Amino acid sequence: MLTATTAAAEPVKIGMITTLSGGGAGLGIDVRDGFMLALSQAGEAAAEIEVIAEDDQQAPEVAVQLSDKLIQSDQVDILTGIIFSNLAMAVVPAAVAQGKFYLSPNAGPSQLAGAGCHENYFNVAWQNDNLHEAAGAHANDIGYVKTFILAPNYPAGTDALNGFKRFYEGELAGELYTKLGQTDFAAEIAQIKASGADSVFFFQPGGMGIAFAKQFANAETGIPMIGPGFSFSQDILAAVGEAALGVHNTAQWSPDLDNAANLAFVESFQAEYGRLPSLYASQGFDTANLIVSALGKASVADPDAFRAALKEADFASVRGDFRFGPNHHPIQDIYAREVVEKDGVFTNRIVGVALEDHADAYAADCPMQ
Repeated sequence: MLTATTAAAEPVKIGMITTLSGGGAGLGIDVRDGFMLALSQAGEAAAEIEVIAEDDQQAPEVAVQLSDKLIQSDQVDILTGIIFSNLAMAVVPAAVAQGKFYLSPNAGPSQLAGAGCHENYFNVAWQNDNLHEAAGAHANDIGYVKTFILAPNYPAGTDALNGFKRFYEGELAGELYTKLGQTDFAAEIAQIKASGADSVFFFQPGGMGIAFAKQFANAETGIPMIGPGFSFSQDILAAVGEAALGVHNTAQWSPDLDNAANLAFVESFQAEYGRLPSLYASQGFDTANLIVSALGKASVADPDAFRAALKEADFASVRGDFRFGPNHHPIQDIYAREVVEKDGVFTNRIVGVALEDHADAYAADCPMQ
């Protein structure tokens, strides 16, 4: 367990359940580091915040146990941190039903954006479909007409392929769901090679993405890859290496976004941790700054006032313009990025806007209108 505490008589307690071990550890570590960096920079504004961080081991049953502990024993006021959507679905509904606030720095399952939305649930990153929708739109712009698509078989994987298909206008060369945690893709790559595809869209976060991208490149298929930012995030680019160069991907954030908040974030994250921030780190950073901004206007002990303060989203997001829709999910630009090598480091640069001022597809089903 990691506990970070600032001096306070009656601290606001935040329980962070995130993935700190196993194949998804890089994602959770980046969310945690971005979150803690924002609190350290907030100074007196964060002086009443105590963070209790726990490792969910990417296991739903562990996440539920940790949530129960944080709510019942530690009596946290706010929960955050979950990376994987199957864990979010195991934790979030019960947590908000007990009157706790949950702010997601990553997982955004469609079930929590539509009919299952809740007044105490805010997603600060995206609804799961969003970056994949942008990839589908960008595939059209590039001129792909026969794309093979694949993703892991869990809620975010389903949302990924549904999102891509919602905006993609070409035909599908094939569609596959792989096992969550899978690292050997020989059979899937053989199927892609035989499909006649002119491109492959894949969503495989963390270690899964590293394995797929390297194996696909080694297979020398000649088929270009496209994906969401998760498949080509900073946390995996060094491991993927040259196989990722030139690949287009979509995200609401990029290290080269030219706004004051982002330039300061990238510089300070590198200074603090000795590495470029990832998409996940940017989301952790924004989530913490949203909490700090809301606490500056209202006490978490006054749920109605604190909820209203969260909804205002009155903070300088590293992604630029940001606001919440009626279902407490972001409305934001989503960019097309290209993997490049800069100063000996693989990273992303923006090549265009894939979707502008984009909201999710499920808001109309949310009772909070």
